Amino acid sequence: MTELDHILLGLLALSLTLFALLSAGHALINKRDPRSALGWILTCLAIPLLGPLFYWGLGVNRIYSRAKRWQQEAGPLPDIPAGPASISAPLPEELSYLGELRSLSDRVVSTRLLPGNRLLPLENGEEAYPAMLAAIEGAASSVHLCTYIFDGDDTGRRFVSALSRAAHRGVEVRIIVDSLGEKYSNPTARELLSGSRVQFRRFLPLRPGGYLNLRNHRKILVVDGVVGFTGGMNIGNRHLVNSPPPVVKDLHFQVRGPVVADLQRTFLEDWHFAKGEQLTGERFFPELKPEGSALARAVSDGPDKDFRKLNWIILGALSCARKKVTIVTPYFIPDRALLSALITAALRGVEIIIVLPEVNNLPYVKWASRSYLWELLQQGVRIFSQPAPFVHTKFMVVDRSWSLIGSANLDPRSLRLNFEFGVEVYDLHFATLLENHCAQALALSREVTLAEMDSRPLAIKLRDATAKLFSPYL
Repeated sequence: MTELDHILLGLLALSLTLFALLSAGHALINKRDPRSALGWILTCLAIPLLGPLFYWGLGVNRIYSRAKRWQQEAGPLPDIPAGPASISAPLPEELSYLGELRSLSDRVVSTRLLPGNRLLPLENGEEAYPAMLAAIEGAASSVHLCTYIFDGDDTGRRFVSALSRAAHRGVEVRIIVDSLGEKYSNPTARELLSGSRVQFRRFLPLRPGGYLNLRNHRKILVVDGVVGFTGGMNIGNRHLVNSPPPVVKDLHFQVRGPVVADLQRTFLEDWHFAKGEQLTGERFFPELKPEGSALARAVSDGPDKDFRKLNWIILGALSCARKKVTIVTPYFIPDRALLSALITAALRGVEIIIVLPEVNNLPYVKWASRSYLWELLQQGVRIFSQPAPFVHTKFMVVDRSWSLIGSANLDPRSLRLNFEFGVEVYDLHFATLLENHCAQALALSREVTLAEMDSRPLAIKLRDATAKLFSPYL
């Protein structure tokens, strides 16, 4: 070996050492969880070149900075009118113990808690779609729709026809469909609406190399700025329980009252992001009179935000719970903070009920979820499994007093990666409606036991634990 070869090998070794030290130092400074920091430091130092490459490829969270950059590329946000109140409405006496939760939400969410709202649960497509289509048919000025999936089946074509007719009679119709969610449909709504007067935009069109994260998972429909719809339901035959399988059961919500203005605000911000067009004016924000008794706050969350809003609100609600917490969700992959909050509430004597689907459209998510259940069952959390078909319903209720509805699941994708939308509701009547819906589901469900989790065959335990390793990416 020549002297030049020795020099080149020495330079290579020095470069690899510096790369490993730089990567380990970055992990030491930037990783909040010491276990994660230690794991990445050892990986960077113990595996030359590959360890640091794995760290920079998988261990560095670029989600926040990337989302911020894309927001900045769209230009400054439009001058959208502020809400009708500068401070949150006071809580009624019977809900005063939730004052700390309201204060937390005031700090992490820019929208206000508004009185005078009415929220109506709509079960499956059989109830939700006729109400949504009737609102579109009666539209006089604007229809704004944001959804993750817009199928090109019979249901999708009914919406396409209604939206096209509204646009033809002079209504401003705008639609946002997530570009990844669009891939589920053939033909797509964009193709079916081609040639109509409907304005259509895809959210973050997939580029070469693809951005599979940062998806817009929101479901919002606002008509004339007066009536809104939100929840977890997409548009398609799958949400009609009387249609041929595969069938998805779900719950959607009609919203009336002052909080509808914040649904409109969220859509217009997304439209500005997707198209770069600023839309303001009284035609989008008419005066909204009180329609009911509910105090409600819109919660727009996403990877571009400074706070993980929904995550903090959920943790705050669990800390305020006194008697009972009900959680219904299709995807349950809790992080350590959420697990600790659930267990802490259970140990305080709060009854915790979690309702999950027996059949999941994403089997690997169910496998990962099962790895967490034994830890909760050990501490008295009750877990129920709903029979087929797949149940996509998602809501949370605390003490029959406070509720959270919307598009987010209890998994890292919803609480960290996706653009989501929720509504927190302080109202005894609405919470009772959701509790009654849960009671009907529980009557058909079976309770999961600790013995069942412990008796899983070794191969199943290994499969579930392996899926759990990928929890941050599911």
